[in-house]
Amino acid sequence: MVYHIDTTTSTNDLARDSQYGHMDIIWAEHQTAGRGQRGHTWHSSEGVNITFSVVLKPTFLPIMEQFLLSEIVALALVDTLAYYGVDCRIKWTNDIYAGDNKIAGVLIEHSLSGDTLARTIAGIGLNINQREFPEDIPNPTSMFLERGEMFDRAEVLDRFASHLKSLYAELERGEKRGIEQRYIATMYHLGEEHTYAYASGEQFRATIRGVLPSGHLCLEYKDGTIGEYAFKEVEFVLPHKR
Repeated sequence: MVYHIDTTTSTNDLARDSQYGHMDIIWAEHQTAGRGQRGHTWHSSEGVNITFSVVLKPTFLPIMEQFLLSEIVALALVDTLAYYGVDCRIKWTNDIYAGDNKIAGVLIEHSLSGDTLARTIAGIGLNINQREFPEDIPNPTSMFLERGEMFDRAEVLDRFASHLKSLYAELERGEKRGIEQRYIATMYHLGEEHTYAYASGEQFRATIRGVLPSGHLCLEYKDGTIGEYAFKEVEFVLPHKR
């Protein structure tokens, strides 16, 4: 079920309420404290984009395999955008890029009960009909900017929900390897040398070779050695800024 509301602090916070069940979606026109990855805020103009959270209850999935949930959410966004003619890639861990510009972002939050994944909340911002962005956002884009046409936001959300349900069903059937392979094949800059930065700010050049089931990014250095990095240990250095 989709709950469409006007204003809240954060849809991820609201989604923690026990009234929301598996695959419920909370869509807010305005979030006063919307969050993105790495502690960033998510900017979205009212009435032109969608910012929402999806509640999942993947109690069948071992905690060590929780990254699969990030993978299916990212792939569902890629599939949704492809349906509307926008070719996208996944920038590890789950930002969605059209070319070198960010069109969507995801924040995944898990709740554990013992050794079980009791609940996962995927907070998502998808730029749909926005034409202009604040100058301090380095590389944004939207479906409108990519395609030159306006889209029905509720229809886009329904399309995303359909793709997510299909991918979640694959996960329930145990088709994990196929999901992992699709995620890797869709990665932004896969197999290309690119500039990265450690948490310290020091930059280096490396090539993406894949991602582990744990979610660790595999980077190959110029000498052929492989480094494995958890989220926040390294980040992409964007190719350009506005």
